[in-house]
Amino acid sequence: MIRLGVPSKGRLMEQTFDWFADRGVRLSRAGSDREYAGRVEGVEGVSLVLLSAGEIPRELAAGRIELGVTGTDLVREKLAGWSSDLVEVTPMGFGHADLILAVPDCWRDCTDLDDFAAIARDFRAEHGFRLRIATKYHRLVRAWLSAHEVADYQLVDSQGATEGTVANLTAEAIADITSSGETLRANNLRILDEAPILRSQATLFASRAAMGPAMDALIARLVPPQADRSA
Repeated sequence: MIRLGVPSKGRLMEQTFDWFADRGVRLSRAGSDREYAGRVEGVEGVSLVLLSAGEIPRELAAGRIELGVTGTDLVREKLAGWSSDLVEVTPMGFGHADLILAVPDCWRDCTDLDDFAAIARDFRAEHGFRLRIATKYHRLVRAWLSAHEVADYQLVDSQGATEGTVANLTAEAIADITSSGETLRANNLRILDEAPILRSQATLFASRAAMGPAMDALIARLVPPQADRSA
């Protein structure tokens, strides 16, 4: 039995259900919105498990599900060396968002990462501690800043309302996922003129340990042979 993990609520769940339905596989909840079991129709040997999108990467890596839908940002943040454990089957064309670095809009002289690095150096010299960046993406942000030789900063954990941390004086900048930028603008934040730290979207992943004839047959059913698939 192939256990398929799908986000348990919201727009991401609805779009995932639609994506599978377009391929002749109907997913549905087994009962009320408070239940986390589901039904699969249109294909044999697959069961549905409803989870939070954030749980799915680790459940895949642990072997508790064999196939899962989640954001590329969550996989790359939560699993070091993720490609050793997972196969990226296919991007699904929805759930697009960028992981970006944003600064207060009043920092008029800060337009790119070179400006940010200079401000961070000056901030530490003036205040005696490193400039704080609020984020829940510690692994991805730290690797990106290191690659760009930015050192004078500290990451502070934020698991919700990250855009409000600057106004609340618990951070000087933020690194977060955004799709439209509206919430950033509403909080007087501005994205640096740099390529995003990561471009993310909903993606179908498989456990590498579960690859075999049954999984190959299911993937062939879901993804046309001519579509690109990383292994």
